[in-house]
This record gives sequence, structure tokens and C-alpha cells, in this order.
Amino acid sequence: MALPGLRGTEHIGFTVPDLDEADRFFVDILGAERVYSLGPFAHEQGNWMLEHMNVHPRTVMRRLTFYRVGTGVNFEVFEYEAADGALPQPSNSDIGGHHLAFYVDDLDAAVAYLRVNGIRVLGDPTASRNASEGQRWVYFLSPWGMQFELVSYPNGKAYERDSPVVLWHPARPAE
Repeated sequence: MALPGLRGTEHIGFTVPDLDEADRFFVDILGAERVYSLGPFAHEQGNWMLEHMNVHPRTVMRRLTFYRVGTGVNFEVFEYEAADGALPQPSNSDIGGHHLAFYVDDLDAAVAYLRVNGIRVLGDPTASRNASEGQRWVYFLSPWGMQFELVSYPNGKAYERDSPVVLWHPARPAE
């Protein structure tokens, strides 16, 4: 059984320490389109924030902004004033650790672009093996330390030759 009516991922939400800094990164570096912003939101009484957002009841959501990024999923980016203090960002290996991956047509050109724009790229591109053979990837960090990845596999991945199901691909979103 599946979730009734499920169509796919509509957006990914995450929190940043400074939404203005994040906006410059998403719009000026990545080329995202800013769609709209909301906020601030706060509840002085009751437990609305705890019940609906799973944060301390007196936490203030300073602002959130939605971005459209290429042909992929939308981003909902939050800036909070945490009533109970902000926790450090999890590393990729921590529970809740994560990264967001962008598909690019030319990985080397994209890496060079990030470096010229002062973005920290973690090492050099790596060629995948086994089921992911045909893919190259590299991680990079936002100005606030959030992990992102660039991936490219213009000729597909090895698993696609024998698999009845293939992963969604932003260059071929209808497949």
C-alpha cells in the first residue's frame, strides 16, 4: 500500500542561520529563483509552535523564503530565533545529517565556477563505481557550512542497463 495520492516531493525545507546570506548564495551563486517570503511568525501563548513545528513553544520563525531551483524540487528556507538555543549543524554522518545534490551537465565547469566564486569545494570530483558507475560527484559547502553535492552522469549509470525502475533525473523529468 502507498500513501494515497502521492505524486512526489514538492519541497525540501531546511533552516539557515542568516536568510539574507542564504538568499545571496541561492540566487547569486546557484541561480535559484526567489518565489516568495513569509514571516515573522510567533506565538506568545500556548503550544502551537511545539504542536505544529516541533520546536520550543516560544521560538520565533523570523522568515521563510521559497525558491525554485532548476527543474527540481522547491526549497523552503527558514530562519528561526530559537527560544532554546540553536544546535550545531549535524555532519553528514550524524543522525539527521544530510546533503542536497544538484545535477549538472558539466561537472568540471560547475566546480570551477564554484571555486571562482569563493565556494569551498571538498576535494576533486570522484568517479563512482559499481551500480553508480558513469557518475562523477563532489561535495561543496554553503557559506554557513551546509553540505551540497554536484553530480553528473551524462551517459547514465551502470544500474540503468538492467533495472526496470530508474531514478528520477532532472534532465529527463518526465521519464
